[in-house]
Amino acid sequence: MRLLKLVPDNTNIRFIRWQWPTTVVSALLMIASFVLLYTQGLNLGVDFVGGQMIRVTFTQSHEAPVAVLRGEIEKLGYGEPIIQTFGAPNAISIRLRLPEGSDKTAGLADAMTRKITGTIKAAHADARVDGVDSVSGKVSNELGWTAFKALGFASIAISIYIWFRFEWQFGVGALLSLVHDVTLTLGLFALTQMEFDLTIVAAVLTVIGYSLNDTIVVYDRIRENLKKFRKMPLAELLDLSVNETLHRTVMTSATILITLTALLVLGPRVIFGFSAALILGIFVATYSSIYAAAPMLIWLNVTSKSFVPTETELDRQERLARERS
Repeated sequence: MRLLKLVPDNTNIRFIRWQWPTTVVSALLMIASFVLLYTQGLNLGVDFVGGQMIRVTFTQSHEAPVAVLRGEIEKLGYGEPIIQTFGAPNAISIRLRLPEGSDKTAGLADAMTRKITGTIKAAHADARVDGVDSVSGKVSNELGWTAFKALGFASIAISIYIWFRFEWQFGVGALLSLVHDVTLTLGLFALTQMEFDLTIVAAVLTVIGYSLNDTIVVYDRIRENLKKFRKMPLAELLDLSVNETLHRTVMTSATILITLTALLVLGPRVIFGFSAALILGIFVATYSSIYAAAPMLIWLNVTSKSFVPTETELDRQERLARERS
């Protein structure tokens, strides 16, 4: 039985030929993302702007009626709630943003909580309210800042590793590719105004890991070919390296995207933003490993001599002595 091959063995696509058009497209998309982030901003969720969390257990039910509850609470006019199971299938947590003006009028948050709990108890006789927790805006801002620092430090730390593992040009290329991928992912959320919470931060961190993994695979093959084909022009060598890893890149990305698309279409609403962030992030990461990370090495003056050890004076004398003998 013949194995399925999405990319034929003799594939020879000239990717570097399109480096300038793709660079212009990437630059325009990044500028647009920055503009959207500056003008519209992100639709920050409860994790970052503060809110109320209500914990409820349905004592006579095996599972909590999450879909029914979501519709009942949305009708109250407090926005879309985040409802998740909490420890057991019949226990849930309900998270909502604080109502407008609650920073000036303390009673608004309590009134919202009483109205929501009253509605739940009236519609569900077995509902037991286990507790109500408030998350202040100050704590949420600190949480948001910590999350964004985690994204930045993770990107920089792994790029430093690539710097030492390969050469400094590879570290810079990987870091710039990461900035490209993360910026476009954040731009999607600024454009669509989908809620941005800690779940999306986890998705962005996953995209960072995938992007670096894909970039390292391409860079490792480039380094091997730099040692093997000393006289080959760099553009041709980059095309060769990308084509040699293309089967692995396409196969990995395709299988992940199929799974994520199923989650996006068939999965619950609570993971819709998570799935959307991963789909765009992995698509962009695959694109950047080919059209951003590889051409970056040309602009950073990587040559076939980049991995040739520099001959010291002692090495030169030893070499001359061996030649004379």
